Amino acid sequence: MTKIAAEKVLVLDFGSQYAQLIARRVRQQQVYCEIVRHDISADRIRQIAPKGLILSGGPSSVYEAQAPKCDPRIFHLGLPVLGICYGMQLACEALGGRVESAPAREYGRAHCRLVNDDELFAGVPEDLQVWMSHGDQVSQVSTDFQPLAATDTCPFAAVKHRLLPIYGLQFHPEVTHTPLGQQILGNFLKTTCNCSGKWKIGDFARETIETIRDRVGKGRVICGLSGGVDSSVVAALLAEAVGSQVSCILVDNGLLRAGEAQSVIAEFTNHFKTDLHVVHAEDRFLKTLAGITDPQEKRKRIGHAFIECFADEAARIEGAEFLAQGTLYPDVIESGGSPDGPAATIKLHHNVGGLPEDLAFTLIEPLRDLFKDEVRTLGLRLGLPEDIVWRHPFPGPGLAVRCLGPITKPRLETLRQADAIVVSEIKQAGLYRQTSQVFAVLLPVQSVGVMGDARTYADVLAIRAVETEDFMTADWSRLPYDLLAHMSTRIINEVPGVNRVVYDISSKPPATIEWE
Repeated sequence: MTKIAAEKVLVLDFGSQYAQLIARRVRQQQVYCEIVRHDISADRIRQIAPKGLILSGGPSSVYEAQAPKCDPRIFHLGLPVLGICYGMQLACEALGGRVESAPAREYGRAHCRLVNDDELFAGVPEDLQVWMSHGDQVSQVSTDFQPLAATDTCPFAAVKHRLLPIYGLQFHPEVTHTPLGQQILGNFLKTTCNCSGKWKIGDFARETIETIRDRVGKGRVICGLSGGVDSSVVAALLAEAVGSQVSCILVDNGLLRAGEAQSVIAEFTNHFKTDLHVVHAEDRFLKTLAGITDPQEKRKRIGHAFIECFADEAARIEGAEFLAQGTLYPDVIESGGSPDGPAATIKLHHNVGGLPEDLAFTLIEPLRDLFKDEVRTLGLRLGLPEDIVWRHPFPGPGLAVRCLGPITKPRLETLRQADAIVVSEIKQAGLYRQTSQVFAVLLPVQSVGVMGDARTYADVLAIRAVETEDFMTADWSRLPYDLLAHMSTRIINEVPGVNRVVYDISSKPPATIEWE
């Protein structure tokens, strides 16, 4: 933990889809924040000594027998507490109030009005727009609570305890649909919690570079490069910290996007001047994927082949003691990698998976406290080009999980050409930074078409574009029709073997962002 992260706020996670978003909004106020399990003990909180607590929302009803609860002693630690939605209901119930199913549920934008003055709403007008998402609400509070805000159907849209520094918000201040939510969160952090706001990426970079330098000493570090922002930022940090003691390995598996390998080679050979090892392994990966169509089996085979290639090359690097990985804070949360964090989410990630422990390296994970947006900011500070820093996420198995059906070199080339057209047109339209992920998918389907005077029976290609805050949920992008038409025309005219293009208008959930 860095020195600048010593002042922190904890988010108790009750299963909200917005828990990570709350933490990111806190950090945007330059206050360090960590997500912890909902039932963390009051004794453990005392040991951590945070400046304040935020109780997240959640899908349960507090009056249900199996509903997640917190240690009730946390309300008597003297720490500022902000309960959001379910978190508010839990706090009010624990301190003498009542929660019931609301006679009128509220989902979406709502008009809220302040009914009492308080520092939590300093700088906020009496009437404001908020985002509600609840079927239950606080129907009665104890006399220790004072209402601060209300809507037409929710008399306790915001409350404050008269004696303890405990607040509750029925609405969600962390979402963009509550325009003044950051002002409210900032008031809680800076005024109620008395946070000074020392969490700055520039300071984090300096401290992390010093830490890496002290830890590595005269040793050698190996870093795997994929072309993505995470591994690139790790490599840039290492280059700044220990310079020529870094050896980077790029496994060119033949599953990368157009020009990706060349871009990485140029950046880490010419700019950062690292000892770059490129493993040309396209034939090896194509051989292991031959005839395989099951997406899970594809991932397993790609993962095994990657580990073998990486381990073989690492064994050739003399004196290597450390292995650096681009693990991010959401990875730590979702894998259960933090002792105080929420329980692991059981899912198979799109990434290739960890390297085996028997590689016998000491692990360095300099980004494990950061969210993706913080990593991008750090990358720009380290001098990485915007093309790498803002590159859309790419799954570890690469184009193999966007090439549905059998994997062959010709099919991959078809997909690579089409994907390059999609990305170039999005950039040309100025929408690359407004979209979160845009790519092409080659389907295992052929359809009848007409080109010139001849009938064709050729491949179908899908375009996928989504917008998301955290990639846990996502909505499909409403790209302009003219742009989609131009993409389709270019793909059909320029990519041999494709005669039909479709646009994916599925959100996550129920669909996933990737097709496999």
